[in-house]
Amino acid sequence: MNKRIVLWRHGRTEWNVLGRVQGQTDVPLDDEGRRQARVAAPRLADLKPARVISSDLVRARATAEALVDLVDVELEIDPRLREVSFGEREGMTLKQAWQRWPDEMRGMFENTGLRIPGAETYEEAGERVAEVLRDVADSLDDGETAVVVSHGASIRTGACAFVGLPAGYWQVFSGLSNCASVYLEERYAGPGRHWRIQEWNSWTPPEPVLSDDEGDPGLGERGAVR
Repeated sequence: MNKRIVLWRHGRTEWNVLGRVQGQTDVPLDDEGRRQARVAAPRLADLKPARVISSDLVRARATAEALVDLVDVELEIDPRLREVSFGEREGMTLKQAWQRWPDEMRGMFENTGLRIPGAETYEEAGERVAEVLRDVADSLDDGETAVVVSHGASIRTGACAFVGLPAGYWQVFSGLSNCASVYLEERYAGPGRHWRIQEWNSWTPPEPVLSDDEGDPGLGERGAVR
């Protein structure tokens, strides 16, 4: 059986509703966000996760707690899973940020080197999160699942960096709904293994893919050619 990592975005906050970028500002869940976590948690609990790891920001931690209340694992906290640091932009709407820092905002998306004061780049955040995912992947046994609770931009950039997509490719993937998940799965490929994106922005676990694309091309359980 394959290893799996589920990246779970936190539930809704008041700033989500207002369109204000949160970054590493510690904004709590609102009532709807707590409800979303309670609804989504049982579906993830059915996967019987071996580990649950969360960002230390309160909106992610509270979301993760809804899951660990249902499973026999302890919640682990890793600050590397925090949202992208948006520096002085935090608390502002997208329109306000573009009006104040048009060149720096363009630089953030086009990787020109310009950035908003105090911010990190999307690529820096993606590599930070990907580092956690590599650690988690190495810790799992075959067939085990880990749930990693993080934030919208960090999940998008981190997942893409983890599976080896070039910098900037995260922008071709949609944003994540509150409490939606990205499913990553380790698969056999030729003589070895690789991780791939199995499902994006999903509220339910992936259904089996009945296709020859999912077949085992002459490989044994450990990737050895039969």
